[in-house]
Amino acid sequence: MSLLRYLGLGGKKRKPSTESERNTATVRKIAAQLQRLDPDSARYLAAFAYVLARVAHADLSIDLEETSAMERIVSQLADLAPEEASLVVEIAKSQARLLGGTENYVVTRQFRRISTRQQRGRLLECLYAVAAADGSITGPESSEIVAIAEELGFTRAEANALRSAYREKLSELQSRSGRSG
Repeated sequence: MSLLRYLGLGGKKRKPSTESERNTATVRKIAAQLQRLDPDSARYLAAFAYVLARVAHADLSIDLEETSAMERIVSQLADLAPEEASLVVEIAKSQARLLGGTENYVVTRQFRRISTRQQRGRLLECLYAVAAADGSITGPESSEIVAIAEELGFTRAEANALRSAYREKLSELQSRSGRSG
């Protein structure tokens, strides 16, 4: 079965009939590693971790600082041991690299369905923290965060309000201030 048909996006239209059919392959793969969590928590964490990796990979490179930031966030979010958080992040990074073009919107849309507005706001804050972890938020990372914010139901003004807290990390502003100094 194709991924698009599995997700109900291609072929015959049908409503997913089982719990597993309502999850993307990416979310299922990560959530399977979180067996000690209840299924809803595992699904939430899997989608959260994937969206973090989506931003980290926006510039086609996920560095050690970004990975460490994701591991800290995931560990705190679900009270995971460092090894568990590391495993979740590694799977999320791998999935983002392999399936990013096809899974990005689908997983983010799933996260929107299973989260509250407050949880989506927390994710948005974490996206900026991950992107800034290496000292600079690149243009592609910033653009990806804006796209995710819109997919999560935030206005551009709301996304920009959070972005302003990371103003000194924005690469386009760093290069301007370097030229003027």
